[in-house]
Amino acid sequence: MDLIPVAAIFDVGKTNKKLFLFDENYKIVFERTARFLETVDEDGFACENLESLRLSVFDSLNEIFRMGQFEIRAINFSAYGASLVYVGADGVPVCPLYNYLKPYPEELSKQLYAKYGGEEQVSIQTASPVLGSLNSAFQLYRLKHEQPAIFSKVKYALHLPQYLSFLLTGKSYSDLTSIGCHTSMWNFEKNQYHEWIAQEGLTEKLAPIQPANFITKPLIPGANYHIGVGLHDSSAALIPYLVNFHEPFVLISSGTWCISLNPFNSSPLTAEELKQDCLCYLQYQGKPVKASRLFSGHEHEQGVKRITEHFPGDTSNFRNVTFDPEIIQHLTAEIPQNIPFAERNLSNFKNALEAYHQLILNLVRLQIASTNLVLKDTPVKRIFVDGGFGKNSIFMHLLAASFPQMEVFAASMAQASAVGAALTIHKEWNTKPIPNDIIELRYYSANQVITV
Repeated sequence: MDLIPVAAIFDVGKTNKKLFLFDENYKIVFERTARFLETVDEDGFACENLESLRLSVFDSLNEIFRMGQFEIRAINFSAYGASLVYVGADGVPVCPLYNYLKPYPEELSKQLYAKYGGEEQVSIQTASPVLGSLNSAFQLYRLKHEQPAIFSKVKYALHLPQYLSFLLTGKSYSDLTSIGCHTSMWNFEKNQYHEWIAQEGLTEKLAPIQPANFITKPLIPGANYHIGVGLHDSSAALIPYLVNFHEPFVLISSGTWCISLNPFNSSPLTAEELKQDCLCYLQYQGKPVKASRLFSGHEHEQGVKRITEHFPGDTSNFRNVTFDPEIIQHLTAEIPQNIPFAERNLSNFKNALEAYHQLILNLVRLQIASTNLVLKDTPVKRIFVDGGFGKNSIFMHLLAASFPQMEVFAASMAQASAVGAALTIHKEWNTKPIPNDIIELRYYSANQVITV
């Protein structure tokens, strides 16, 4: 039996850790999902279980090799950002992978900003809002000041995608998509690390930068496949769109975060945009992408929990709720729309279905404002929504009604972040041209008599 040539992509989210095998037509021919119990750091704060993750990577690959059906030609990685693995000289992590949601010491933050020109100046230069631990360079700065003995043992602080690559290659690299995701590391004006990184002695802890299409060999002697350096997942998700579409567009990448990415907006961030949680990413070719963020996936999860607790006898499957314009018209006419969903009295709704429509109404109103921040003064005429909200009928109909001057599409493909990671090293594993049907689009008409 001829082996199927494939690229193996590890796609590591906060909750689900997945392995995909893509054939040369970018069809998924194998998928494995794992979920781990979190561990805790020295302060008792929940964090990623690095040992479980490490074992899962090797177990998954061993399973593929044992199956004897596939020829792995290349391996790459996409993973969530703002997370550093501190690797010692022996290649073993010297401390936990600290959770980016962990509260950051206010005094330490004030100290750093004051030393380098203040919050606004540093934020604008690094295109990173003030986000505490979500600014991953601040995590490294914190380690230096709070645990100097541990800091001294760190050979390299690797972002999570690059740590996964390191596990299989033993080689340490940095990648621009990870450096350029609200880390406070990169000076977008000068296109280099910000001066504070060098002055604080952090540069020596950062591995050499390699381009997104860089490949290297695995640790295993005689192995004939290539390994990529990995990418930040939101930036990886943008790659299939950049490859397939050349007319200006905005991509709303939806998951735990809803991130509006505009690769056709190169205007510098303003102080006002920063206050509204705008930032810039670096895409895989090193160009800035203006973006705005919402914590909508989390808000959706909390909202659904509230609804199911309030309507315990209702068995509505919210994943498959159909858009009902009559419910929306009733809600917009009768229910105040300027109240956050978390503060709403659910007794004002007839049933779970009505409450759920209101939850999505709330989220879409926030999404409109967020996406408009990156649309401003750009020639964009298309909006693509991928991820969970792209599959949500209510969300998509309301979004289309809110942008009547745009073409709004739900975009579905086999795992955008993983596809992006495979595309960056396409020529290293694939003998065929990149197919033009990777992305399936569903158009949503704005012809709805609805005001959101």
